[in-house]
Amino acid sequence: QVQLVESGGGLVQAGGSLRLSCAASGRTVSGYTVAWFRRAPGKAREFVAAISWISWSTRRIYYADSVKGRFTISRDNAKNTVYLQMNSLKPGDTAVYYCAAQQSPVAGPVDPYTYDNWGQGTQVTVSS
Repeated sequence: QVQLVESGGGLVQAGGSLRLSCAASGRTVSGYTVAWFRRAPGKAREFVAAISWISWSTRRIYYADSVKGRFTISRDNAKNTVYLQMNSLKPGDTAVYYCAAQQSPVAGPVDPYTYDNWGQGTQVTVSS
């Protein structure tokens, strides 16, 4: 099992930026696919981004259409941390953001049921 802790959420004005961190412990995430999901009030959990592990030199990245060009997912294996850089934030991005991890390879990186390991979430609020 890998334990995940998110941080970096907060309140930001529309057009602003935040960087979320997902720090892992218990296992190294270098062999895991790690994803970000979000849940807005009254809405279903939504895929945001994922970074898979293929090898030390190869990985694949996936983004939801709603965040392409604005969000960037990255990983620092030395720090056992995955980041989500969020730029040009919109009020519609307001949600609790969760990171999730599953040992690679995974068949469905955008499917939340793929992941057994979840963090507790961090709140992101974008004001207009």
